[in-house]
Amino acid sequence: MLVIIPCGRAKIWKACPWAGPTPAKDAYVGAPFKVNREFAEASGARWLILSAKYGFLDPDTRIEDYNKAFTIPSSDPIGMSELRRQVREMGLASYGSVVALGGSEYSSRVSAAFEGTGVKVSAPTAGLPIGLAMRRVKELTPRVRSSK
Repeated sequence: MLVIIPCGRAKIWKACPWAGPTPAKDAYVGAPFKVNREFAEASGARWLILSAKYGFLDPDTRIEDYNKAFTIPSSDPIGMSELRRQVREMGLASYGSVVALGGSEYSSRVSAAFEGTGVKVSAPTAGLPIGLAMRRVKELTPRVRSSK
């Protein structure tokens, strides 16, 4: 299993502009990211972050501040062809299943990036308002931890 969580708007550089390049797992500091990260880490599975600038990121990859969003096309987010290329080049299609957390704007991109690979993508929080999505992930975290 592979877990993919969305990046977040809240980033370390707002509070600490001097932080410089930071591991992706520490760069996003908002509550939704923290809840999703807890699920990903509890799963014991490989996990990645989907960033509107960088695409699929290993949590330890150092990144710099940016201001791009999938919901704002004029911010020039990473394109679908690049996400599909990353799936191929990173060997992500070798996973039997992917759990894509986050809203529909993220889970739909994950599903499209894996289209045609045979990988089963599930999106347990797609379409939920942020508060309900966070609650759902918190409910799922103990279950994923006990199923390791």
